[in-house]
Amino acid sequence: MAVTSFQDFPLADRGREWDGDAAEKRVRRWAGAEDEPNEKYRDAHVWYDAEKKDNFTAYKLLIADVIDDKLVAVPRGVMAAGNVMQGGRGGVDLPEKDIPRVRSHLPKYYKKMGETPPWEK
Repeated sequence: MAVTSFQDFPLADRGREWDGDAAEKRVRRWAGAEDEPNEKYRDAHVWYDAEKKDNFTAYKLLIADVIDDKLVAVPRGVMAAGNVMQGGRGGVDLPEKDIPRVRSHLPKYYKKMGETPPWEK
């Protein structure tokens, strides 16, 4: 199990809608990962199961999308991941030991947005 390294992606416009399914398709195409995940694909997520890294279902908490052929963090995607970490949408099944690391990764993007993560309020 692994938390991805913080990539410090530029932020998309705050008003950009978040469609995780559409973003997933664009990220796969951009990363050249249409048949199997690769490192570029992995970077768009906050967490993945390193033991199953060749399986798309091993990747969770997508926060990025492709805009103008560049991978960017989408504020509403970051907030959706933060909401899931708080139990929204049924929560996310992560190993207990990885939760603090995810909760230290996401706030870096919240800070860039001028926001506070829900678990720090």
